[in-house]
Amino acid sequence: MSETVDIAALGGVKEGEKKRPRSKDRRLEIACQSVEARLKNFDEVALGYSPAEAVAEAMRCLECPKPRCVVACPVHIDIPTFIGHISRGHFVEAAEDIRKYNNLPAVCGRVCPQENLCEAACIINDTNPNNPIAIGRLERFSADWQFGHSERRADSVAKAPATGYKVAVIGSGPAGLSCSADLAKMGHTVHLFEALHKAGGVLMYGIPEFRLPKTIVQKEVEYVQALGVQLECNVVVGRTMPVKEVLDEFDALFVASGAGYPNMMGIPGENLNGVYSANEFLTRVNLMKAWKSEVGTPIRKPRRVVVVGAGFTAFDVVRISLRLGAEEARIVYRRSREEMPGRGEEIEHALEEGAIFTLLTNPVRYIGDDNGFVKAVEVQKMELGEPDSSGRRRPVPVPDSNYIIECDTVVVSIGQTPNVLIPSNLPGLATRWGSVIKVNRETYMSTVPKVFAGGDAITGAATVILATRAGREAARSIDGYVRDPNRGWYPPAV
Repeated sequence: MSETVDIAALGGVKEGEKKRPRSKDRRLEIACQSVEARLKNFDEVALGYSPAEAVAEAMRCLECPKPRCVVACPVHIDIPTFIGHISRGHFVEAAEDIRKYNNLPAVCGRVCPQENLCEAACIINDTNPNNPIAIGRLERFSADWQFGHSERRADSVAKAPATGYKVAVIGSGPAGLSCSADLAKMGHTVHLFEALHKAGGVLMYGIPEFRLPKTIVQKEVEYVQALGVQLECNVVVGRTMPVKEVLDEFDALFVASGAGYPNMMGIPGENLNGVYSANEFLTRVNLMKAWKSEVGTPIRKPRRVVVVGAGFTAFDVVRISLRLGAEEARIVYRRSREEMPGRGEEIEHALEEGAIFTLLTNPVRYIGDDNGFVKAVEVQKMELGEPDSSGRRRPVPVPDSNYIIECDTVVVSIGQTPNVLIPSNLPGLATRWGSVIKVNRETYMSTVPKVFAGGDAITGAATVILATRAGREAARSIDGYVRDPNRGWYPPAV
């Protein structure tokens, strides 16, 4: 049993007893900061389960012999097994079991959209609708418990003997961290290069503190380093270090440089002061701590904010704006609420905190004052037509419906694409649109020998869990390649 947990007092399964699932119980909601409190700080909103709550929720699990949740999980965590550990008080063992499949459980337990994946597949939904096991919250609980109560982390991981092969990984976001960790477990020497001064990639600069504390990210980074991964920050491969130098020194290269180049709408006024891309806004806040007055981060204190878009990032931005003191923070989205790609929980939190939704509306130009600062946005009403390639109904402009929304800050959050830096420095590298790297989706090998890629670098902006999966799958291919590079890897299908 983990530490000194009294499982009998917590209502869990005693040693030698058979579990009696309580699947008909209601799902245990997680405690959160009150709206009034959280609008005054950047602390994590969701407070997590207590041991008693985690055990009670774990006791609901049927521990299915053919679990649909495992199939629905992108990295196929053995969910019944780790939840079974929690129900028996084996909290550290639960985290260790998750780490066999996912090197970032404390992160994914917080930001993975489980409601659309494993929890949506939970068999309990069949008889107790909308009450799946809180798999993500239990994942978070076990990972946090491991951080706080156990030294058995990287030291307890079985590692293969050293192989002598060297692999370089560019980018320390979820794909790069995941790939590096697995390669280290396989016995390879791994050098992880990060362009910024802190490792974590999008986990550090793209997700706010109140949703993913940076101390948690750094603990996950430290876990990867403890496996033997050699981290080098402030290295911009393709600028401060030539790509050729990396290829000459290493047996394989994994490009996990993410999607940090913002998409903009190309409408008049985008160059006005006060008009930000979501990437710029979030980086200033997350890495430069704009909410702390003493740090002097160069960001304009917002009063009236318009956030264009309705994905994960847009809701992060609108909630940050409210915490920075905005009197009005508005989501402007060209479709209806039903089509919003943002996570349900974050949408509800934004509404609770006072965000305004202006739906079926699209900006057409930004209007500046005499000093070159944005003062308003002209928008046009939309209506939904036939479904487009995404399956959502296409927004169609309504003639003669334009009107003005006053604002002093605009943040454009309509997606990101990979930077062209690596592709432009790798002759022969096939891409889509000049930046999205083409790979064989089974092996993750690119069109350049010994160069692999994964995560947002090959898909454009996607979820953390999909990037994590790509990192793991690429690690297996890289392991096979360095051991036998003549096995017939070329030419890869792209």
